Amino acid sequence: MLNLAIDFRQEQSERSFCDIIGRSERMRAVFDLIERVADSDSTVIINGETGTGKGMLARAVHQLSNRRDKPFVTINCGTIPENLLESELFGHVRGAFTGAAATKPGKFDIANGGTIFLDEIGDMSPDLQVKLLRVLEEREFEPVGGCRTVKVDVRIIAATHRDLEEAVQKGTFREDLFYRLFVIPVTLPALRERRCDIPLLTEHFREHFSREKRREVSGITPEATELLIRYDWPGNVRELKNMLERLVVLKGSGEIGLQDLPEKIRGAEGGLVPPAFEFNDEGINLTTAVTEFEKNLIRQSLVRSNGVKNKAAKLLHLNRTTLVEKIKRLQLD
Repeated sequence: MLNLAIDFRQEQSERSFCDIIGRSERMRAVFDLIERVADSDSTVIINGETGTGKGMLARAVHQLSNRRDKPFVTINCGTIPENLLESELFGHVRGAFTGAAATKPGKFDIANGGTIFLDEIGDMSPDLQVKLLRVLEEREFEPVGGCRTVKVDVRIIAATHRDLEEAVQKGTFREDLFYRLFVIPVTLPALRERRCDIPLLTEHFREHFSREKRREVSGITPEATELLIRYDWPGNVRELKNMLERLVVLKGSGEIGLQDLPEKIRGAEGGLVPPAFEFNDEGINLTTAVTEFEKNLIRQSLVRSNGVKNKAAKLLHLNRTTLVEKIKRLQLD
């Protein structure tokens, strides 16, 4: 039988997937899907909010595929002006436009045999969508200003933070391209949708930046960790990572505590204890209030035990099996 009292650091090493940290049910489902489709060569499209790690997941697909020894090429379709994006994707011949002093290969040429990651594909213009559709269907294209057809063997992984189905309905995204891309759709959850991963991520970033910045920050207090869990993280993992870098650099040594957190996060401090419920003129739903009270206590016990369920159960004076059943019933990670 597995030893349930696994040290937090040992558990953390078992909760990453191609350098992506996560143990929540949502992330485990994503990891399982990627493992099953990585070597299929099928087109993958990743949907998720900005900062959720779409680029890391795309690289994980490539690393687990049969193309892992070939190029992995990334291009952000939302940051390159429309008049330059076609040249970046398909290359151009000398004299194709003003400033084209030499023939230049595009990203599809460079990625030949490997994988191309088209980030923020929802920002691509309708004209380029037509040309991308041709690459998907026929595996060929023509460089800007050229008349020679170039054949390529690439796997396409796309990503977007937009709702492409809605974009299709509005007429800003081609329906035929949408269906060509949506072979293997993957949705990355926002960080607020997998709060149990926040202690793992904060510990990972604390260790990383302590080494990189030559600091001696030894940990994060349970009280500070609870506030990090309560914060909604609109910038997702990227925001958490940047904040941890700042905290480690400024702290220098010792533990990161409540006083070190930004004001916007300390504003949640009042929620560290189970909230008091007050009656109003309409009364109060006792069942809902009790459920929220129970959720709050279980979350705090999991934070204080670093996610080790048998330790959390002891804090709550419960059997571990009872705690696990409650976590499932309350739909807590």
